[in-house]
Amino acid sequence: MTIALQYANITVNDVDEALTFYGDALGLEVRNDVANGGFRWVTLGSPSQPGLEIVLSAPHAGRSQADGDAMQQLLTKGSLPMLVFATDDLDAAYDRVLATGAEVLQEPIDQAWGPRDCAFRDPSGNTVRISQAASH
Repeated sequence: MTIALQYANITVNDVDEALTFYGDALGLEVRNDVANGGFRWVTLGSPSQPGLEIVLSAPHAGRSQADGDAMQQLLTKGSLPMLVFATDDLDAAYDRVLATGAEVLQEPIDQAWGPRDCAFRDPSGNTVRISQAASH
């Protein structure tokens, strides 16, 4: 038996604004764009990982009003889980994201536990880390 992660969901305030960040800054490609009931879900993926995609959606997309309100509160507080992307060139990835005007949380540094990484906030306030494995 094999098992692999296929989708990771990211809640955002504005799907189009998030597309600019995840597409232009991180280089992810749109795989699917679905409108349903006044809401929209967009899946994006990396050319280097064809089987793994992220799904961007607004807090109320596919949720009850109460659940959407709760998601919106968590998003506003910056309390949703962070995303961690891996790269083989952290400096180039950092410069690319920085050029989009994204909020920098941490410039590239070597972490005591091994990787070199940096952190940004996406336009909705989600924490996005980019990590490069330590070279030995």
